[in-house]
Amino acid sequence: MALIVQKFGGSSVADVERVMNVAAIVTDTYRKGNDVVVVVSAQGDTTDDLIEKAAEINPKASKREMDMLLSAGEQMSIALLAMAIEKLGCPVVSLLGWQAGMTTDSAYSKARIKKIDTSRIIAELDRHNIVVVAGFQGLNKYDDITTLGRGGSDTSAVAIAAAMHADRCQIFTDVEGVFTADPRKIPDAIKLKEITYDEMLELATLGAQVLNNRSVEMAKKYNVELEVLSSLTKVPGTVVKEVTKMEKMLIRGVTKDTDVARIAVTNIPNTPGIAFKLFAKLAQKKINVGIILQSVGRDGTKDITFTVSKDNAEAAMEAVGNIFSIEESNIACDTNVAKVSVVGAGMESHPGTASRMFEALYEQNINIEMIATSEIKISVLIDAADADKAVEAVHKAFFEERK
Repeated sequence: MALIVQKFGGSSVADVERVMNVAAIVTDTYRKGNDVVVVVSAQGDTTDDLIEKAAEINPKASKREMDMLLSAGEQMSIALLAMAIEKLGCPVVSLLGWQAGMTTDSAYSKARIKKIDTSRIIAELDRHNIVVVAGFQGLNKYDDITTLGRGGSDTSAVAIAAAMHADRCQIFTDVEGVFTADPRKIPDAIKLKEITYDEMLELATLGAQVLNNRSVEMAKKYNVELEVLSSLTKVPGTVVKEVTKMEKMLIRGVTKDTDVARIAVTNIPNTPGIAFKLFAKLAQKKINVGIILQSVGRDGTKDITFTVSKDNAEAAMEAVGNIFSIEESNIACDTNVAKVSVVGAGMESHPGTASRMFEALYEQNINIEMIATSEIKISVLIDAADADKAVEAVHKAFFEERK
């Protein structure tokens, strides 16, 4: 008998038919003699619908009250799924995040899990119940409901799997695993049998929407082996783990991220500490920075260009304006950009990867505005209108021979 944690996203429980389908998957796992903990997201577009309702009442509602509202989506999902499991004849209990022992910090809307008291879950499993837990939410020290941010149900599932030393953590989604590109956009995308934590983390951070990056970080930290598979088709998925049987594949995936804003600050005094002041200010505002480019200007000045997410663009511009007493014309923000990346652990030992990527973009007449590299990734910033064309061209350059 094994302990299996299964997570189902919003699309997997979007309507009655899909809820019953998930219930069938869960009960089948249970009837094979396993203990089963299920983590569920809000149905379909429920979270977006709730955000719209809040905006109709108060567009500037506090994050605490937004968490109170958005947590309702998962409460609906767990109750409906529990009812479906009951209908199929298996014992079940549904638990909200706080009932499942999920304790977080107090960063409303983007809380981080501090600990999980698994005693309630264990007690329910001892009663031979299937346990259905609301993902995406927890409780802080003030007994306030908090949410973990977009993709937080993945993080909830991995955290429970880690805390309970589960034998397996399965992440069910609407695709059949991790592909070399989004299969809905790139028909020739190849499904990977295995991928390392580091590669998956880069793909998730750079725009792949299969797994939340925080969940991958946690899985790597606690060595939780993940399996990404489809809730709609019964086919093998992709295993995410520390070491894989490396295929002869230099690049593991191509991603795009359109949630990018580029901020350029020009004619900054070329003196020590300027970059520190700027990025320390951004860090104080909890603004994550992506690509950074610093170049020498003229007449004792320099230019700094960096990227942030679009929802942080206004705050980043404000931070820049608070630090530098320069003309507004010297601070520019462009939100019509996209980041396209290639990821692969074998890149460092294979020269020519960058030139192959850049050649593919050149052949499509796509201009590169910024470049960032690491041991396992190359990212370029381009015009947002070229993003899909760029992904297709780069994917073809690296994977056409594998078709």
